[in-house]
This record gives sequence, C-alpha cells and structure tokens, in this order.
Amino acid sequence: MNRVFGKKKAPGPPPPSLNDASSAVSSQIDTLDGRISQLDKELKLYRDKLKAATTMNASTKSSLQKRAMEVLKRKKMYENQRDQLAGQQFNIDQAAFGIESAKATVSTVSAMKAASVEMKRTMKHDLNISDVDELADDMAEMMDEFNEINEALASNWSTPADIDEAELQAELDMLADELEEETTITSLGNSILPSYLQQQQQETATMPSIPTAPLVSKVSLSAGAVGQNVDEYGLPL
Repeated sequence: MNRVFGKKKAPGPPPPSLNDASSAVSSQIDTLDGRISQLDKELKLYRDKLKAATTMNASTKSSLQKRAMEVLKRKKMYENQRDQLAGQQFNIDQAAFGIESAKATVSTVSAMKAASVEMKRTMKHDLNISDVDELADDMAEMMDEFNEINEALASNWSTPADIDEAELQAELDMLADELEEETTITSLGNSILPSYLQQQQQETATMPSIPTAPLVSKVSLSAGAVGQNVDEYGLPL
C-alpha cells in the first residue's frame, strides 16, 4: 500500500507569524547597520592615512587605495542588502496591518449585526409605534393647555372688556392734535409781543424776589407824631 500510494507526509512546523518575520528582518537590518558602521570607520582610517602620507611612494599609496576600494565595495553591498530587507519589513508590516484591519472590520460587522437583531427585537416586542404617536399627541395637547393657562394668567384684569381699541386710538389721536394746537397758540402769542417785552419777561423770571417792608401800624404813626422815637416795627425805643 505504501509503495502504491506513498507514505503520508507528516505535518511540518507551523509557519512563522508576521510579527516573528518582522522581528527577524529587523534583527538582520541591525546587523547590517553595525557592519556598515564598522566599514565607515575603516574608510576614515584609510582616508586619514592617504592625507597624512605626503612622501608616500606610489606603490604604497596604490595599495591603500585598493584596500579602501574593497572596503567601499563591501559597504555598498551591505547597504543594498539593508535596503532590500527594509523593503521586505515594510511589506510584512503592511500585511500585518491589513490583517489587523480585516479583523477589526469583521468584529465591527458582527457587532452591527447583533445590534440590528437586538433593535428589531426591541422594536417588535418592547416598542409600539402607535403608543409613541399617542404619547406625542398627548404631549402636544398638554403644551397647548399650558399655553392657554399662561395667556390667561398674563391678561390685564383691570381693563374693562367692553372698551374698543379703535375708539381708544381715535381719542389718543384727538389728544395729540389738541396738544399740538396749544403749543402752536402759545408760540404765536409769544411772537406777538415786542422783543423788549419778551426780554423783560425773561429778566423778571430770573430776578430774585425782593422782601417787602413791614407795615407800620397806626400806633407807631401816632407815637411818631408826638415826637417819640420808634423802631421799624412801631415800638418805642
């Protein structure tokens, strides 16, 4: 049987998760960054040697330049590998973000389905539309009654009910006309007087009042007639 159908393969190890793959790639990028940093130090040493050696012969200078060139090639190779790994890590992170977004979407859809079912059940068993309409009508009627009560309380009880507003307005207009005529007559009367009389009236109105002298009685006059001195009130001094 095994020769005909072959042996059933044993299940292999589970594939690594995206987080594990991202961690592994990140570790490789850190290793390449360390190597690139070390090569930068070596390049700096070769550059310093080439600048300092002014009396260096041509063969020694050429050897230093070749070594520096090899170091620079390895640095470029590591930089290319690092860039490739950075792109892989970006794709892995994007895939992980997509999976998380899909899971969140599934959870949201499930929650909305459950909420829809619960809302339908509530609308069917616990909430009656006719009851809501009746409640709204009752509230509107109560508000109308409340407004009528406020209007009744705000009415003016001291004003007789048989007074016509049109008659009041006509009488008010007549009073305004009479006041206007009186004002016109007064102004005309003042304009008839001469200017010096008008000025005299104004000065008389602004002058202070002069106290009047006390009246002298007949007794004081008779006393004064016989030669006796009296005061201003008629009394003997």
